[in-house]
Amino acid sequence: MKKKNIVILGGSYAGVSTAHRILKNVDKAAPFKITLVSPNTHFYWNVASPRGMIPGQLTDEQLFLPIAAGFGKYSADQFEFINGSAESVDTEGKTVVIATEARKVTLDYDMLIIATGTRTTERSPFKGVGSTEETRGLLHEFQEKIDKAKTIVVAGAGVTGVEVAGELGSEYGREKEIILVAAEATVLSVAPRHVSKLASQALQKVDVRLKLQTKIIDSIPRPDGKQELTLSNGETLTTDMYIPTFGLIPNSSFIPDRFLNTRGFATVDAHLNFKGTTDVWAIGDICDVEYCQILSCDRQSTYVAKSIVAILGGTGPAAPYKAMTSRMMGLQIGKKAGTGFYGSWRIPTFLVVRLRKTLFVERLGPMVDGSQF
Repeated sequence: MKKKNIVILGGSYAGVSTAHRILKNVDKAAPFKITLVSPNTHFYWNVASPRGMIPGQLTDEQLFLPIAAGFGKYSADQFEFINGSAESVDTEGKTVVIATEARKVTLDYDMLIIATGTRTTERSPFKGVGSTEETRGLLHEFQEKIDKAKTIVVAGAGVTGVEVAGELGSEYGREKEIILVAAEATVLSVAPRHVSKLASQALQKVDVRLKLQTKIIDSIPRPDGKQELTLSNGETLTTDMYIPTFGLIPNSSFIPDRFLNTRGFATVDAHLNFKGTTDVWAIGDICDVEYCQILSCDRQSTYVAKSIVAILGGTGPAAPYKAMTSRMMGLQIGKKAGTGFYGSWRIPTFLVVRLRKTLFVERLGPMVDGSQF
């Protein structure tokens, strides 16, 4: 039987978890090899980045672990890690062109999983920004700026903005001025009203000043290192540090346009395949099926891994994927508060705090080495 080449693009949660799930569950008699491609040498636990950017809260070792070492128990004919980035995909010829530091490599595939995720519209450490060295360096840069700043403006009151403002307020609320600016009339505008209200109260308790229904329309660096922000109401704010937290851009430049929607996210069918294909899957943040969050990544990873295990075992693809119809979200607001919701139901604060008090950093090791799956 011909060995099946499975190529996975992306070394964050969706890609790494899917690789482990396939390796751990496929019949070892089925000949296959997984090649995992990532521009990062290390897995970055960005779930904890709002706390990780606060000086002294988390070490680099708690946030970054080498990917290849996590697959060390597998032989070279079962698994290969390539530190590089996808440049193009040919779905007819079944090839992917990878750019590494030294050269370009063309990989043939029988099955392709695209899990390249998203990046922030503004350069920030809430997502990877390229190589592990670049991301780690940017995180350290934020830590240094936060340590020195007396005033910090956070823009955007979605989940990331609220978590960032909450961490800053919890640590510095009485010694630094923390301002959260948002275009909407409430924080967490995607949440039920009672959850938004609770989040606002929790932020105010840690001395975060809310400036709602206001947009930042321009940011100009001053010679003294401060930022001058022009607001939609005509006011200006001068701050030592400006942290934008809104907007995600899919890492999809290598994907043919016919497989992308107007925002650049991959469009897939009921089996999470590129439409018109049966051997190319898109999962995680790059995919247009569900919200960009780790819960969706995990569900999609589980589904695609089971599908591929079934195909390798000769039993065919799985039943269609069932996307979540109600959004579920939990978030920490500093170390002592938090909130969340499932559909229109609020998740009790004590439960959110208990579950998320460490921001799951203890899961990084088991996730990277596969023992979690």
